[in-house]
Amino acid sequence: MTTSAIDLPDENQKTANKKTENKNTRKLLDSAVNNTSIFSRKGFLDRLFTAWFNRLVYPQIWEDPEVDINALQINQDSRIFTISSGGCNVLNYLTEQPQSIEVVDLNEAHIALIKLKLTAIEHLPSYESFFDFFGRADLVKNLDRYEAYIKPHLDSESLAYWESRERPWSPKRISYFTNGFYKHGLLGHFIGLIHWTGKRFGHDISKIMQARTLVEQEQLFNQHVAPIFDTKLLKFLCNRSMVMYSLGIPPSQFDEMNRDSKEAQIGMHSLLKERARQLACDFPLEDNYFAWQAFNRSYDIKKRQALPRYLKHNYFESLTTHFNRVNVTHISMTQRLKDLPDNSLNAYLFLDAQDWMDDKQLTELWQEVNRTAMDNARVVFRTAGDTSPLEEKLPHNILSEWHTDSFDNANFTKQDRSGIYGGVHLYIRKAVKLHDHNSHNHNYQQEVL
Repeated sequence: MTTSAIDLPDENQKTANKKTENKNTRKLLDSAVNNTSIFSRKGFLDRLFTAWFNRLVYPQIWEDPEVDINALQINQDSRIFTISSGGCNVLNYLTEQPQSIEVVDLNEAHIALIKLKLTAIEHLPSYESFFDFFGRADLVKNLDRYEAYIKPHLDSESLAYWESRERPWSPKRISYFTNGFYKHGLLGHFIGLIHWTGKRFGHDISKIMQARTLVEQEQLFNQHVAPIFDTKLLKFLCNRSMVMYSLGIPPSQFDEMNRDSKEAQIGMHSLLKERARQLACDFPLEDNYFAWQAFNRSYDIKKRQALPRYLKHNYFESLTTHFNRVNVTHISMTQRLKDLPDNSLNAYLFLDAQDWMDDKQLTELWQEVNRTAMDNARVVFRTAGDTSPLEEKLPHNILSEWHTDSFDNANFTKQDRSGIYGGVHLYIRKAVKLHDHNSHNHNYQQEVL
């Protein structure tokens, strides 16, 4: 849906839209996260998290789309269901020209971001203008291009978001793209804080970008990054769940990570240090754009190798041809799945959302997954800890329709260049045969192979 320039909302209408969207986001987050009493420790912390999460969190997604594309076997026959987050994953999947991508998110900021990207793909005049906006993301001329090409075509809710301000004295949110978009959002601010803190202790974590080999990456990590995790301050902060809110980690995920660290007989700071080590050391910097964002706070704008594929020139034509295959809805996963037909999807990407869910919520979600999934459909998700929540929380009659392989899951986890998750999990639906038990009345029984 587009909005002509003469139909743009006035300031009063934008304020009203903004209040409505904030209310909707809070309601969705409350429903997804707040599943215990406010008088319990978890209930209190959950409500603090939802208040903190009600804003832009991820300017860039931190799940490796190349792992997803491989695990889900995304191709031109794929019918995908995914959470948006920063929207990078959606556009990366789109380069494979799937039949459709259903996108949901609880957070209005993430919905506004994916819609901004889709509108930019449709209306910006060239690849270079698109790369300036979302690759460099720090040019004053981006605002001019927004006014000329994007703003007249944004839907009213997205327009209200980008034209509004984080605080009354702040510039409009759209100005983020003139001064370094990826430094904004909760995660962007948190990464900035880590850089600042490191320098206070005499360490510059950006120096890891000087490495030219994997050996040098390891050396520079040990010299400039690892020592920060061993300071008293970081040890203290790493054991505070509220500090992790800026990474988008709710209390339930923090508890999983805390359990893993105790089982491994290491402190939480050591667990986080080892995940940072995977990000910094296990993959060449030349194409690991996650490391570039963490340590250089930008993409590789010169050689343009360390980029998500949707920002690469050779994929841009595919985006402009197929952007209308993406449908975006500000709603929960379960509610959106209830609106979709039986046997209509074959690829699901749940990011780490299931870590937030209790048994009842997981069961309701997977009832809809089973209903909407085709034979051999694939589901990929991540967990803060290293174990899947499905084995303990899902009823047998639901989980029995799926199988997973721990060896494959371990390999996918190792291949994920961001390194921030404890586990990447792939579940594949078992094939189903229909047997005719009564040819006269055409009653059929499904037999799971």
